[in-house]
Amino acid sequence: MDEVTFGVLGPVTAERGGEPLALRGPRHRAVVARLIVARRRVVSVDRLVDDLWDEPPPRAVGALRTFVGDLRQVLEPERPRRAPARLLVTEGVGYALRAEAVDAWRFDSIVTAASQLPPSRALSELDAALGLWRGPVYGEFAEEPWSRAERTRLTELRLRAVEQRAEALLALDRAADAVPDLDAHLAEHPWREDAWRLLALALYRTGRQADALAVLRRARAMLIEHLGVDPGPRLRRLEAEVLAQDPRLDPPAQLWAQATQAYDRVVAAGARARLESTVGLLRNLAVTGGSGLEAARQHRLAAVTAAEETGDPELTARVIGAYDVPAIWTRSDDPEMARQLVAAAERTLTALPADASSTRCRLLATIALETRGVRTPRGPEAAREAERIARSLDDPALLAFALNGTFMQSCTAAGLAPTRDAIGAEVLALATRHDLVTYQVLGHLIRVQSLSALGDLTTADHHASAVDRLAERHELPLVGVFTEWYRALRQAATGSPLAEAAYQAAATRLDGAGMPGLEHGLLPLALLCLRLAHGLPPDVDMRDDWGPYRPWAEPFALPDAREALRALPEPPPDLLYEVLCCVEAALALQLDDSVVLARTRARLRPAAGQLGGGGLITVGPVDRWLS
Repeated sequence: MDEVTFGVLGPVTAERGGEPLALRGPRHRAVVARLIVARRRVVSVDRLVDDLWDEPPPRAVGALRTFVGDLRQVLEPERPRRAPARLLVTEGVGYALRAEAVDAWRFDSIVTAASQLPPSRALSELDAALGLWRGPVYGEFAEEPWSRAERTRLTELRLRAVEQRAEALLALDRAADAVPDLDAHLAEHPWREDAWRLLALALYRTGRQADALAVLRRARAMLIEHLGVDPGPRLRRLEAEVLAQDPRLDPPAQLWAQATQAYDRVVAAGARARLESTVGLLRNLAVTGGSGLEAARQHRLAAVTAAEETGDPELTARVIGAYDVPAIWTRSDDPEMARQLVAAAERTLTALPADASSTRCRLLATIALETRGVRTPRGPEAAREAERIARSLDDPALLAFALNGTFMQSCTAAGLAPTRDAIGAEVLALATRHDLVTYQVLGHLIRVQSLSALGDLTTADHHASAVDRLAERHELPLVGVFTEWYRALRQAATGSPLAEAAYQAAATRLDGAGMPGLEHGLLPLALLCLRLAHGLPPDVDMRDDWGPYRPWAEPFALPDAREALRALPEPPPDLLYEVLCCVEAALALQLDDSVVLARTRARLRPAAGQLGGGGLITVGPVDRWLS
């Protein structure tokens, strides 16, 4: 039979296998609570009678034995008649509850152990411990004299757990997450000096120095006014450090300052090692998004140019290939810079020995990535060669980089979503096995894109949620741009009336994201596709920012669009290939142009059975346009 679990962190309860047990009346629950306070020790009958009644009735001992008998039937219903009890036992002149599973005892052990754990483990353990609380400890018996000491101890332990949790968040550089809980904690317990200290420190680390000082002064006023004492030395010292902007208040900032000073002191100003270090810094900067991504893009070409000027092709190759930032969108943010990077990579390849080295592989993968969205045989050729070399070298990070190039070249025709899904699955498995976090993110995002094109939105949802969790844990803000656009696509694909609003909201995430290749024209195109999917008039306004999709939008606004329609080029080889083919089909249907319809049908036929979409927007099932 399952073990009985007792709860006293709230109303007094007992359950077996998740099912609550009926403890009958308040005296029965009082017996259980009183024996749990004793922690398996024997409590005499006389003591129990005194604790259960303010003025014991004449037959109090008999009533107590009845309560015990009732409880034994509930706690051990399968115990044979006359067999000794094993849980609520008689021993000497009293009773003991030989419980093993009590929420308060579990809480106690978790909080005690958490102080010795690393911050990430401590945080999860403390979350579990605090989740055990359901209300005031010992519930209806919280004011009984026999529960007072234990109630005080557990309440103090809970307050300490809240503060330990805040310390863990600060240690994990998640100061902003600690602020709301500490605010609420201090609203109920304003005498907690350590909580005031933690709140001020959390505010300071989120860039709110003035708020941190205001909190410290509020703490001082409260302590003096209500308790008649000055703040302790830790609070006083923190106030002085905040005023002085002491680097010790922010360990990552302090470590950064120390490391950069040491680097400047030890590595000579003209040393070539500085170029490689710069690229490593730019790679980390790129995944922060916004101005970080723009700065990385701006300085990357400068680093490559500086490396070429040294005349050392090995160094140049390392500088070019070190920028292995995973990429999901198959259109370049800066086509001219991409062209220059490809040219530099090709020159460097020519200068290197023609062996299958990891350096050569990285150059080829860079060419595959930077020729994304460009219809040229060189991109797919470079991707195939990079992947072949990477597989021969048994280097997981190198293979992930090469597969990213393969993905970028997987949009040369319609209907390739299954191919992309296989690439995403391999990248995800490889990255998970070898703890390559940014490539785990890439694998999930590729699968969100490919599965949405294949119409498997349930599995795509799973990958979208998984990648959001990774992004939160590892501070990767750009991920949310793609998952929010996917969820807008999902609304559109399922015919939700909220789809347009979802697209509008997703578009706000692009402001300042540092991805012009994604941002320009995406919202107007999404809204046009939404109207076409519902059979509504296109309602194209050429004053909108159509970006690179302008050639496909403009004919809808022309009085005679047949010539413009026939002059449309084949859509670029990117994730919106099928979308633009379907837009072209809609225009050809509107003009009843059989020549263009035949051309578009031939391009779209391989995508039969799929959704026309690229993980961010959809124009509905491809079959509808084929028919």
